[in-house]
Amino acid sequence: MKIGIFGSCVSRDTAEFIPDGEVVAYVARHSVTSLETPHGVEGIDLTGLSSNFQKRMVASDLNGNGLARIAKNYKDLDLVLIDLIDERRGFWLFPDGTTMTNSLEVESCGAARDARREHARLVEFGTDEHYESWRSGFQKLKLGLEEVKLWQKTVLLDIEWAGAVDGSKHPQNDGIAKLGRSWRKLQRGTREAGRGLSRGEGLLEAWASLRTVKPTTAENYADRAASANAKYNRYRSAAKALVGSAVTRSSSQLRISESHKWGPQPFHYRDDDYRSIVHSVLDKDHVGEGK
Repeated sequence: MKIGIFGSCVSRDTAEFIPDGEVVAYVARHSVTSLETPHGVEGIDLTGLSSNFQKRMVASDLNGNGLARIAKNYKDLDLVLIDLIDERRGFWLFPDGTTMTNSLEVESCGAARDARREHARLVEFGTDEHYESWRSGFQKLKLGLEEVKLWQKTVLLDIEWAGAVDGSKHPQNDGIAKLGRSWRKLQRGTREAGRGLSRGEGLLEAWASLRTVKPTTAENYADRAASANAKYNRYRSAAKALVGSAVTRSSSQLRISESHKWGPQPFHYRDDDYRSIVHSVLDKDHVGEGK
């Protein structure tokens, strides 16, 4: 099965579990806004990126040719996977109205810093401005795939971020859970204050440690997932209204894999999660039915 992807590692990792799957076109590090208002590569220094893959992806975003890269393979593709994870970091809006996806690569190579110097501003994911630009770009993606008869082969991976690592319970957000978390935070702060006093710190320093207790790794994952999933809601709803086929998984159904090859993240799941997603993707109710 030959596969095209417009999305992130969620789609790419899923594709690895598809029997006889071959990714022919992988469009990553792209917001769909780049399909309409690409900034172009002129004046953007990507020499800070050591990976050729990263350079290609960022250059493709800047040139706005992500859709074209998939569409040119229309005769070969059996399946197109879409996910929305790469929207999470927002995009840079330049004074001339052009845009650049705020990928990690753009940050690491200094292109984001240079964008600020050119008076570009970051349009953050979840804001009304970002959503309206995304909705227009997603419509362009839909129309482009329709033109080459790929929309009926497209599946949206509507996969929430996982809020717990494998082997842990999904975090609850009710009053009892919040009370328990506050109590555990107080205990950590009290222990830290005690250690500070034993090191000779004054009462003010000890009191400060009580007020600045950092969340645990588990709490950090849970908070990140809850925030991201809430922001994604209207994007997911709008996308599902346009895509004929979607595979949905809620956060409570998923877990973070601590042994994931790219490291633990709320969007890096267990192998069993990917197998379950693939099963749904390949189900006859999802492939070959598009609007």
